[in-house]
Amino acid sequence: MSSNAITAQTPPDEQPPPKRRRLEESAPSPPADRPRALAPAMYTPRHYDPFSRVGNFAIIESTLREGEQFANAFFDIDTKIRIVKELDAFGVEYIEVTSPATSEQARKDCEAICKLGLKAKIVTYIRCHMDDARIAVDTGVQEIDVVVGTSSYLREFTSWKDLKSIVAQATEVIDFIKSKGIEVRFSSEDSFRSDLVDLLNLYKAVDRIGVARVGISDTVGCATPHQVYDLVQTLRGVLACDIECHFHNDTGCGIANAYAALEAGATHIDTSVLGIGERNGITPLGGFCARMYVADRDYVTRKYDLTKLRDIENVVAEAVQIQVPFNNFVTGYYAFTHKARVGLAAQARAAVILNNPAAYEILRPEDFGVARYVSVSHRLSGCNAVRSRIAQLALNLTPEETRNVVQQIKVLADAKPLRIEQVDAILRRFHRSRLPASDAPPPGEPSAGPSH
Repeated sequence: MSSNAITAQTPPDEQPPPKRRRLEESAPSPPADRPRALAPAMYTPRHYDPFSRVGNFAIIESTLREGEQFANAFFDIDTKIRIVKELDAFGVEYIEVTSPATSEQARKDCEAICKLGLKAKIVTYIRCHMDDARIAVDTGVQEIDVVVGTSSYLREFTSWKDLKSIVAQATEVIDFIKSKGIEVRFSSEDSFRSDLVDLLNLYKAVDRIGVARVGISDTVGCATPHQVYDLVQTLRGVLACDIECHFHNDTGCGIANAYAALEAGATHIDTSVLGIGERNGITPLGGFCARMYVADRDYVTRKYDLTKLRDIENVVAEAVQIQVPFNNFVTGYYAFTHKARVGLAAQARAAVILNNPAAYEILRPEDFGVARYVSVSHRLSGCNAVRSRIAQLALNLTPEETRNVVQQIKVLADAKPLRIEQVDAILRRFHRSRLPASDAPPPGEPSAGPSH
């Protein structure tokens, strides 16, 4: 993150640009003698829960496995290496890559990533089949996820028609991988449409074999947080191993389901950058970190370098040829943009935002390396917001001049949309009118503050 002094910028109000504001482009911070309050205690657990892992979890970052199933995704080895290095610097504990059994290039890419010497463990994903296992164990990965489809929808199209055959096959594959000194996790696909008794018996069988963890997957995004909590809590009561969860976002519950899983005792959550994956993707890394930040800010900020999130998302967005959504969690262009309300409270609201942002923000943008912005180029603008812009531009206007500027802004904004450059021009014109003729800059030259 840059150490440059805070400078004023010119963000357009009409359309979000492709890049977001950096921290050094923010509005002035609250005065040093007015520290910003922490998140209210109401957002933390009200009682001790021995099963909860909200303050003790790990991220399985699956952009290079699940994310490769995104419609636009094509990651060559250089892009993959760039992404894994960014994720490793961010601090994720595991990075999952496409199965080396998929293709020869996938195998070579997996081997190249394993040789990078990253802090994160490299994980791959295979079918519950000895042919896949033999390929995977020779790549250098530190963990292998063995996957079986367990719902009636999926078992109809496999040779595993009953639980006994699945357990027998799983035992052979798991024992082989463990004999090579590699950790194993065993996952069911389409867990939430699978028979609960079959799931419990299957997971208990592989737990006895000695897997590092089991995985449950909401493959079609049908689960609700309540269903997730119930299933994870049930598994937590009968299993000794860790529990990993993978949630698709078809019905918009990816983040909520991940949080419910941790509350119930899950230990690992799968994410992808910007949530990319098959169809609507899975739990997004940024949104998940925002949710967990509110639950336990100290834990999350100690484990993960949140200021790197924006750059990771830009890398992935560019690679898959999409724009970061304007309302994306934390890093969206308007994620920390405030606009006054209509009515008497508008002036007070702007003052509160500028002096104690916690009144209207549950996340601290500075912890994520991004900035808040108080919009002034609209008919709802008031003196407090305009004074903030005056300070950003290092101009000097009296209270009466500020009020006159506000009135001009309202008149112009009633007629048509305003851009921030137009507001800045009004402010500079008032500033120039107060300077002695010998000190005033030429009409077309900015009088103070940084250039645009």
